[in-house]
Amino acid sequence: MPIRSAQQTALSKYDRLIAVARSHEHAVTIVAHPCDETSLRGAVDAAAEGLIDPVLVGPKARILAVAAEHGIDLSPHEIIDAPHSHAAAAKAVALIREGKGELLMKGSLHTDELMREVAALAIGLRTGRRISHVFIMDVPGHPETLFITDAAINIFPDLDAKRDIIQNAIDLWNGIGLGTPRVAILSAVETVTAKIPSTIEAAALCKMADRGQIPGGLLEGPLAFDNAINPEAARIKQISSPVAGNAQILVVPDLEAGNMLAKNLTFLTHADAAGVVLGARVPIVLTSRADSVRTRLASCAVAALYAAARRRDAAIAVA
Repeated sequence: MPIRSAQQTALSKYDRLIAVARSHEHAVTIVAHPCDETSLRGAVDAAAEGLIDPVLVGPKARILAVAAEHGIDLSPHEIIDAPHSHAAAAKAVALIREGKGELLMKGSLHTDELMREVAALAIGLRTGRRISHVFIMDVPGHPETLFITDAAINIFPDLDAKRDIIQNAIDLWNGIGLGTPRVAILSAVETVTAKIPSTIEAAALCKMADRGQIPGGLLEGPLAFDNAINPEAARIKQISSPVAGNAQILVVPDLEAGNMLAKNLTFLTHADAAGVVLGARVPIVLTSRADSVRTRLASCAVAALYAAARRRDAAIAVA
């Protein structure tokens, strides 16, 4: 079911995603160590909205105590006891490997602690694809949802890593029903120059897409941020491309640039930034203590929509 832009519906971009996600089967979601009010309430609220079916993994007595203190009803939800955060992360990953869940969700443990278990070679959730993060941005005044990748996991990705980062984002965009994405590979300038290595990699990635090595999206780069998202800036620079001025996925040169871009949008334009980790066996919902309820629900909605698409594709493959 395609997701319309904000110009086509009275609902906000996040509200539209959440509404569509409700129409699908709830994704069983393994929640690792939800031992504070924010993470526990986030999982329970997402369940109440009809987005996920959470299984809570962590110290049972502590989870129940947090729920009692803050008036959170856990009676509909399964709790699997694990003595501490490290054990909870390991158990959550093991449950995913056993096919007990379609999504993994971070609780109140550190991101590094969870991702260490996810990335473990023998017992983790690695695939042949590089693991990467996508911010799903709802920017006030901008007509479409923006993806920013990778601003959270890969610090200085090389060309092969960037290929996977882009493919992960394209697959997510397609999977949640947004159609064929326009992908801008960002740098400081829109011309290729040996003085800025990211411009050379951007050009190489576009040629890889031309040769079918990155399918499913329309790629253009290098592009500076202004002529990636502003049609007038692209026109002034005489960049003729379906992507220039109308990009939907922004691929940053490194984590530093991406993190600053996402936070600038969040704090200066009051954008919301939902987030999902891709490239593992299942999508991973990474939330922050600073996330609003709406942002947490949007993260769950995007992950649940992607899980539904993967479920559908798996059924087609078997048939």
